[in-house]
Amino acid sequence: MVSHAHQGTTSSALARLNVNAARRLGIPGSGYAHLLGVAPEHLHDDLCRPPTLTSIRIAELMTVHAPWPEVALLMAQESEVGSLGVWDYLITCAPTPLEGIRDAAAYLASVLDIGSDSLRVTEDGGHVRVSHLNGADLTYEAASAVRACALGLIQRRLAHAARRPLVPVRVALATEAPADHAPLVELYGTRAVDFEAPVSSITFLAADLRAPVPHAQPGLSVVLRRHAEQALASSVPLNSWLDLFRTALESAAGSAPPTLPGVALRMSISTRTLQRRLEEHGTTWSSEVEDLRRTHITGLLHDTDLSIDAIATRTGYADARALRRAVRRWYGQTPAALRSGRHPAGSGR
Repeated sequence: MVSHAHQGTTSSALARLNVNAARRLGIPGSGYAHLLGVAPEHLHDDLCRPPTLTSIRIAELMTVHAPWPEVALLMAQESEVGSLGVWDYLITCAPTPLEGIRDAAAYLASVLDIGSDSLRVTEDGGHVRVSHLNGADLTYEAASAVRACALGLIQRRLAHAARRPLVPVRVALATEAPADHAPLVELYGTRAVDFEAPVSSITFLAADLRAPVPHAQPGLSVVLRRHAEQALASSVPLNSWLDLFRTALESAAGSAPPTLPGVALRMSISTRTLQRRLEEHGTTWSSEVEDLRRTHITGLLHDTDLSIDAIATRTGYADARALRRAVRRWYGQTPAALRSGRHPAGSGR
């Protein structure tokens, strides 16, 4: 499994789930649009990893507008199979639901922040218990909604895998009993819900989860696990405003060099504000563009057979001579030497 699991961030799919639920509650976008990772170019990019704090703040906002059991039910209803990406299919396409939930626990980082969330699957005789531990710094109501929703999502995915309703033997929530149980009864399909448990968990008959899935395709789980690893390895965590800016800058760098007004427009701020924020982070527009250009050029030299003239044209230099001057300034050597892997002593490269 990928060791670098981007702690402090979640998948953009989870952020989308929260935003969609907030919209269903009628919460104005102005209440969360400023949060890092909610801009459309990040919210709908499955390689982006918004900060965990973004989903936390939206969950807290929702529980200000509605009781936490209603929020939990609404979030579960907003999450159709596939909405959480490969994590959903790890459960629903496994040879048995039990194997699927074990894979989902192992690859929880593909959707949640494993710095604050974990899943544990335990077998006890004729029962299988799936425990969800959430240690994020949320308000009490938001934490209750998140924990209740997580168990509801697990039940729904396992039922989809089994291709039939799965009524849990027992649901235990690490929260006090709400005034109205009806949304939770609808969420789990049972009244067997206990409260004030040490850990939130949902328990099923082991026979239900061990039964082979008739539609399972041999070898598919291996492919899905590999995809989950690759997605984590290539994802981009948005941990700060500077990360957000650099993602916008990179996405603006197409066939033509990015422009300050163009990137400012992508970020929905003025050019003056953009320059001021860069100064606050100890950098400038020109140095950021040059860093991006250096990374791009170095990659082209190492990974392609493009001529120096072609690379100069592609990266916005007037000619090959200007490109050679830039490479010598950066690395103290020519593009040809850099391409061949000859690095000057003390360069660290």
